[in-house]
Amino acid sequence: MTTPAHVAIIMDGNGRWAKARGLPRVAGHRAGVEALRRTVRAAADLGISWLTVYAFSSENWSRPKSEVTDLMGLLKIFIRRDLAELHNSGVRVQIIGDRTTLQPDIRSLLEEAETLTAGNDSLTLVIAFNYGGRDEIARAARRLAEAVKRGDIASEQITPELFAEELDTSGIPDPDLVIRTSGEIRMSNFLPWQSAYSELIFQPCYWPDFTREHLSEALREYTGRERRFGGLAARDVAS
Repeated sequence: MTTPAHVAIIMDGNGRWAKARGLPRVAGHRAGVEALRRTVRAAADLGISWLTVYAFSSENWSRPKSEVTDLMGLLKIFIRRDLAELHNSGVRVQIIGDRTTLQPDIRSLLEEAETLTAGNDSLTLVIAFNYGGRDEIARAARRLAEAVKRGDIASEQITPELFAEELDTSGIPDPDLVIRTSGEIRMSNFLPWQSAYSELIFQPCYWPDFTREHLSEALREYTGRERRFGGLAARDVAS
């Protein structure tokens, strides 16, 4: 198996990384931003075309207000500090998630990142922000239901392919590989539709400790697997 075109990462373990060091949770989130910077550079070097990261879930709003404020501040810092470098490196930024409930300044920053980098093609960095997989599917279903109600389409015309076009990831290939750090073995509402046939790798390190070698290790494991998509691998057919 060749290098995956699209790698998605659940960046988990910032808080536990900080706790293990006797630091406040925000210190873990700051270290997590540094890990993201390293990973974006490594992904481009390793030939990955699409990198999707779970930056902020729609469930994260239930965290303490001070922590949410810190996370919003880190997002602003990341975009203001890193956007020029990403752009100069040919990285395209795309955002998935529900923007309708975001504060205007956050929404404006996200739109600025997308607009500035829209013409880049070396690596596409997809940031899942205020994202929840079930919410995404529900929003897509509502749009299709409204289209049926208007008479634009008939219900029997709705196929998996048509449904996928209504998702936030329309135009983005499904991830070949999903990595989760911190040792947790679950998907946490991340890309449930898109990852139906993704290879999954769970690594024990906390996200702030994630390095180029961790990514390379995951890619090596990926290349040793057989992807069947519900069918048989070529060697199984031959036997």
